[in-house]
Amino acid sequence: MSINGDYYFDDDEDDAVDYSDDAGFAVEDEMGGEFFDGGGGGGDDADDEYALLTRRTDTSAAEARKGKDIQGIPWETLQISRQSYRQTRIELYKNYENVLSSGELMEKKCKQVEKGGNYYEFLYNSRMVKPIILHFQLRNLVWATSKHDVYFMSNSSVVHWSSLSRNMSEILDFSGHVAPTEKHPGSLAEGFTGTQLSTLAVKDGLLVAGGFQGELICKLLDRPGVSFCTRTTFDDNAITNAIDIYNALSGNIRFMVSNNDCCVREFDVERFQQLNHFRFPWSVNHTSISPDRKLVTVVGDDCEGLLVDAGNGKGISTLVGHLDYSFASAWHPDGRSFATGNQDKTCRVWDVRNLSSSLAVLKGNLGAIRSIRYSTDGRFMFFAEPADFVHIYDTAANYKKRQELDFFGEISGASLSPDDESLFVGVWDRVYASLLQYKRRHAYNYLDF
Repeated sequence: MSINGDYYFDDDEDDAVDYSDDAGFAVEDEMGGEFFDGGGGGGDDADDEYALLTRRTDTSAAEARKGKDIQGIPWETLQISRQSYRQTRIELYKNYENVLSSGELMEKKCKQVEKGGNYYEFLYNSRMVKPIILHFQLRNLVWATSKHDVYFMSNSSVVHWSSLSRNMSEILDFSGHVAPTEKHPGSLAEGFTGTQLSTLAVKDGLLVAGGFQGELICKLLDRPGVSFCTRTTFDDNAITNAIDIYNALSGNIRFMVSNNDCCVREFDVERFQQLNHFRFPWSVNHTSISPDRKLVTVVGDDCEGLLVDAGNGKGISTLVGHLDYSFASAWHPDGRSFATGNQDKTCRVWDVRNLSSSLAVLKGNLGAIRSIRYSTDGRFMFFAEPADFVHIYDTAANYKKRQELDFFGEISGASLSPDDESLFVGVWDRVYASLLQYKRRHAYNYLDF
């Protein structure tokens, strides 16, 4: 993962680093400048138009059906249509690459997939929810624990949002001092002050946050205070890139931490003890463990990925095909296939029974594939680009049909609820930051006569 400071994000959203020259551009910068005729000249009319553009209003499914933009963008007041702006955005967005022209070289190898699937439908857009991005390559900052409950990063805090009550509550504030209230071997009693988080995971009643300096902070959601604090590494290259929470075969909760120091560490939650420590030749950006807990996908700062033994970390197979660095992976619930996401703008699907080549090469529109999720029932695979698009593939159709969710703004995270009924997408933008919620569509055939 890149450690160039130009690509970090400040905790204060008003001072967020502008990285538009390298990895895209803010929606409102384009609208407010080139396409919005409301600035510069002053006057009451200009002020009124700007107020209309930036007014924060939620959007419901009923309003969207009547023609309102799902993000509340008043296209009728702008000098460009949504369709034209979409085309401009696709043409001008710059995908960040560690390997020059990797996305362009991959174009010809991608599978052509029919659009038109309609698996999830828009339900609500909450403008008061403002999920942020902390590092431009790490986009796992939104986690749904039920179809109504979502956890995300906002400024320097982890926040809980209820889509049912529309209430927001702070869980942990990392701008000040955070210290453990429980005693565990290896836990730092002094805790941390002013932690800058890089990644987050929330699942099965456990919240684990990782920091830019190797910090690891664990909180059980049914207990007050913080359970465990540690620093996984004192290496200069210490960014915590990803966290994978899962249940061991014994039923105990465990989590696996991917780090820029080329290591993967596995922890047990019962006593918060490190169980395994594996080292690899390159910085590890993401890992995911197979449903039978025997295999782990390992991807990072190398064009090739690895499939390793979960017990000893030894390599079983090398994944060859991507042309750039990878930042995402996920297993199908049946354990026979998994997917990897790369900065070459593709998601590859692999069959563990034959890893000589990938089953499918699926292409994004704008940039790198930053996060991947499978539905619990295995019917769908989702992947999110850095901005504007989340793609939903029908696995039952052999990944030949897909739905495309189209909006504007950088994606801080995309998460399915455990029952697959809700999909939440965090959108970061200086004006149109929000939380998009979609609900699963169902065909009730028993109602047919």
